[in-house]
Amino acid sequence: MDYWQKANKKLDILRQRDDYLILAIESSCDETAVAITRGKKILSNKISSQIDIHRRFGGVVPEIASRNHILAIDNVLKDALDDAGVMLSDIDAVAVTYGAGLLGALLVGVAYAKSLAYALELPLIAVNHIKGHIAANFITDETLSFPFICLLASGGHTAVLKADSFRNMEILGTTCDDAAGEAFDKVARVLGLPYPGGPQIEACALSGKPTIPMPRAFKGEKHLNFSYSGLKTAVINYVHNTKAKGGEINAADLARSFQDEAVGVLIEKAVLSAKRTGISTIALAGGVGANSALRQGLVEAGEKNDIKVLLPPKSLCTDNAAMIGVAAFLDIAEGALPAGLKLDADASLR
Repeated sequence: MDYWQKANKKLDILRQRDDYLILAIESSCDETAVAITRGKKILSNKISSQIDIHRRFGGVVPEIASRNHILAIDNVLKDALDDAGVMLSDIDAVAVTYGAGLLGALLVGVAYAKSLAYALELPLIAVNHIKGHIAANFITDETLSFPFICLLASGGHTAVLKADSFRNMEILGTTCDDAAGEAFDKVARVLGLPYPGGPQIEACALSGKPTIPMPRAFKGEKHLNFSYSGLKTAVINYVHNTKAKGGEINAADLARSFQDEAVGVLIEKAVLSAKRTGISTIALAGGVGANSALRQGLVEAGEKNDIKVLLPPKSLCTDNAAMIGVAAFLDIAEGALPAGLKLDADASLR
C-alpha cells in the first residue's frame, strides 16, 4: 500500500470523528504560522511575523520572505506543539496553504508539510488561503451554518460571496483592479506612512475628518463588483495637485476621507448582497477585516437592516494557521481527499 492509499484510508476513519488533531501550516506571505486545531477549536496558534524585516523596503520582498520562512518554520512548529501540549505522534492530519500567495513563500510551507505528512504517514490536506480566511468565522461562531454572505477584503482579494457550503461558494462581486488592502498600502505610501499601510491609515484617520470628496466606482450601477484604482488615483492626484499649488496636506483628513469611502463601499455591497439573496448573515473575512471602521460600520448596517454580522477577532483576520486547520476540518467533513506528494504551490489560485 503506497502513501496515498494509506492517507486516504486514515482520512476515511477521521471522517467518523470530530475530535482529531490537525497540524496546520501557513506561509503564503510574510508570516510563518503553525497551529494545532481540534475540530473548530484552537489548541495553539503560533506566528513569526516578518513585518520589521520588510518595513525598511516599504513592502514584502518575496525572496527575503521565502528565506525567512525557512529559518523560522522549525522553531514555530516546536512552539505550536509545546503550547498545545502534544507531540507529533498525536497528530492525525497535516494541513497546508498551497495558494494563493507568493510562490517562494508557499513552496516552503508546502514542502515542509509534505515531508511531515509522508514521514508520519498522515493525510495531507491542501487548503486555499482565501477559504482559510472564511473559515475563521467558524472559530468565532461554532454554530455558524450555511448559507451566508461573506465579505472578503484582503491585500490581494476583494469580493462578496454567497457560501452555500464550504466547497461551494459563488462569487457575487469582485474587484476589477486593486484589492482593498492593496489600495490601503498604496495610499499609505503616498502619505509617507510606513508598512504595513492598513493599520497606519486607520491610526492616522482617527484624528481626521472626512472633508475631502472621494469618488465611488460604479455609482448607480446594479452589479456588485468593486474598483479601488480610481479611489487610489484620486488620493494621489489630490496630493500632487495640492503640493503643486504650494498647499499643505492634512494627512489625517485625507486618510479619514479615503478610509470612509474604501470601507463604505464594502459595507454597501455586502448588505445589498444579503438583501438580494434573502440571506440574513454576513461574515467578514480577510486582513482588512481588522479595520475598526469597517467592523463598526458593518455592525451598524447589520443592526439597521436586521442582518446578523460575524466579526472574527482581529488576530484571526490577519494571516494565521488556525484558520487553515479549521478550513481543513470543514473540507474533510465535506468529502475532501488527501493531497498527494505531487502537490505544488499555486501562487494565482482562484
